[in-house]
Amino acid sequence: MSGTALVVRGGWAGHAPVEATGHCVRLLEQDGFGVTVSDTLDSYLDDRLLAGTDLVVQCWTMGRITDGQAAGLSRAVRAGTGLAGWHGGIVDAFRDCTDYQLMMGGQFVHHPREFVRYRVDPVAPGHPVMAGVGPFEVTTEQYYLHVDPAIEVLATTTFTEDPDHPELAGTVMPVTWTRRWGAGRVFVTTIGHTPADLAVPEVELMLRQGMAWASR
Repeated sequence: MSGTALVVRGGWAGHAPVEATGHCVRLLEQDGFGVTVSDTLDSYLDDRLLAGTDLVVQCWTMGRITDGQAAGLSRAVRAGTGLAGWHGGIVDAFRDCTDYQLMMGGQFVHHPREFVRYRVDPVAPGHPVMAGVGPFEVTTEQYYLHVDPAIEVLATTTFTEDPDHPELAGTVMPVTWTRRWGAGRVFVTTIGHTPADLAVPEVELMLRQGMAWASR
C-alpha cells in the first residue's frame, strides 16, 4: 500500500490525540504512506491539499467545526478522499454539526461511567477490513451510539449492564463499520479511548486494514 495521508488531530485532550495519532502515523508509514500531520481544522478549507490526499485520518474529539470546514471535508470525501478514525475522535466530534454526523453514519451518545470488559464479534468476515480478525475482548469504554441504518456493520458488541441505564443492557451495538460517501469511503471503529486500546492486536489490525480500505 502507498499513498498520501493527512492526519488531523486536536480537540479534547483526554483522548490523547498526539500520542494516539503517533501510533497511527507509524502504521501508515509502515504501509508506505507519506504522512502530513495537521493540528488545525483549517486543513479542511484547503481544497488543493485535500485533492492530493488519499486518506484523511481524524482524531478530534468534541470541539466545533465551521460550516466551511465541514463542507470542505465532505466535498473532498465525495470526490474520493478516504476518511478514517476511531472512538471519540471520529464519532464524538462536532456535536452540533449534523451534516458531519450524517457523513460518519453514527454519533456517540453514552458510555458506562467505568471501563468494562466486553466482547467484539466480527459479523462480516469476508470484508477486507476484517481479514484475520476473530472475536476478541477489550477492557475500555463501551460506546452506545445513534447509528444510520445505511452503514455496513463489520463488528458488534452486546451492551453491558449499566447501573445508570439498565434498559440498555443486551442491545447489540456496532463497533466497526464502513460507509460510502459519494466516491469516497469512510471507516470507523469505536474502540480507542486510550492509545493502549489501539495496540490491542485485533484493534490494530482493523485500524490498519480499515485505513487501507478507505484510502483512495
